[in-house]
Amino acid sequence: MDWKPDRSDKKPIYKQIAHYIEHGIATGIFSPDSTLPSERALASELGVNRSTIISAYEYLHSLGIVERKKGSGTRISTNIWGISHKRIPNWGRYVEDGSFLPNLPLVQKIRTETQKDNFINLASGELAPQLFPTIQFREILTRQPFMENLGYDHPQGNELLRETISQHVKQYKNIDTNSSSILITSGAQQALHLIVQCLLKPGDAVAIEDPSYCFSLPIFQSAGLRTFLLPVDKDGVNPNDLISLHKKHRIRMIFLNPDYQNPTGTVLSTPRRKKILELSSELGIPIVEDDPYTLTTFGGEVNQTLKSMDSNGNVLYISSLSKIVASGLRIGWIIGPQSVIQRLADAKQQVDFGHSVFPQWVANQFLSSSYFSEHILTIRKNLKLQRDELANSLHELLSDEMEFYMPNGGIHMWCKINKPIHEGRLLEESLKKGIAFVPGTIFGSQKGYVRFTFGREKVESIREGILRFADALKSVTNT
Repeated sequence: MDWKPDRSDKKPIYKQIAHYIEHGIATGIFSPDSTLPSERALASELGVNRSTIISAYEYLHSLGIVERKKGSGTRISTNIWGISHKRIPNWGRYVEDGSFLPNLPLVQKIRTETQKDNFINLASGELAPQLFPTIQFREILTRQPFMENLGYDHPQGNELLRETISQHVKQYKNIDTNSSSILITSGAQQALHLIVQCLLKPGDAVAIEDPSYCFSLPIFQSAGLRTFLLPVDKDGVNPNDLISLHKKHRIRMIFLNPDYQNPTGTVLSTPRRKKILELSSELGIPIVEDDPYTLTTFGGEVNQTLKSMDSNGNVLYISSLSKIVASGLRIGWIIGPQSVIQRLADAKQQVDFGHSVFPQWVANQFLSSSYFSEHILTIRKNLKLQRDELANSLHELLSDEMEFYMPNGGIHMWCKINKPIHEGRLLEESLKKGIAFVPGTIFGSQKGYVRFTFGREKVESIREGILRFADALKSVTNT
């Protein structure tokens, strides 16, 4: 065998070997009716440890390329050959090699497990079904039959909805804008994706909060961005940290969730908001403000958004109806300079030819009616009850084991476990007991934290959920 692994290559040696063997199978170097070299023989020939060959063979086995049987060696899998020895595509390879990265395995596991019956879900970031305005939507559909054109709509989204949103953000958040500066998106997630894909390039440095929802999103890694962390304290991120990061890495964009931040529930203080806007103007760094929770404020006072304070057009503002109306409606929006909005709208057209007509119509009817203001008061009242139930349950059942920050809005509570713990084992044990939460390291660099979402479950289920979690925590700490 003339080929040798390249030790200067960043790719692990076992993967180099596996890819060489796969190529050899495809080109006929390795015959489909023969056994591959033994682990010891191949290790000796390539000058590597036997464990490296074992890893390579196991990797090929996981992709369905080889079969491994104790005492019989490693053979090319018969499943990759169809009738008349025609190759079947190696779907395992395609799945692995795609440029868009999958969700973290823990995130995938939580989503799968929470679909089971009798599961208490303190992980999913959404409202409880009973808080959705289902009755109001039915009344809208009864009183005002849908008579709209079902063809493709404007690239930026329905004109009437964009006009309504411009009035909505002025009334509730003091943001001055117009319909031409708004793009309708499929929730805030698509908005973030469009911004990352269209306005940044591989290798660009961006600043995100630590901890933050953005930390868990694969879209940053898929786009080849370098992410740098801004620690979050009780007053949000510190502007001085942004200065330090920019000096070292030339930050190209800042992603912030200033109000009832996910996962900490903290609020970026007004002095820090002003300083960050000053730095944005001084350094020419755009800010992406993700604002899903401002209107959930339990006290009724809505904080000034960065966008409402932005006199220079430095802020791209993202919001949606997912966290305050219904997650399944899939209505979000971006507000920004018209040139940026047009660029993002063009990209959205390439992806889905524009947003679906029907949910835009429903959203417009709801936002422009008296139902919306009544609904906001309802969810504030109910979310506060759910937060209080979670806080009381933690006080009563886990006061010695955990500390937590008491948010004044939003749907999340950030909790610190007072003793070292293995997060994976704690999650596994909790899922067995029918309770889901999100481990803190999914959101950032801090260990020993968990995020409970109080917005998803009924009040009567929250205490039972914490009872199950307490039982799981006890099981893990006693082993």
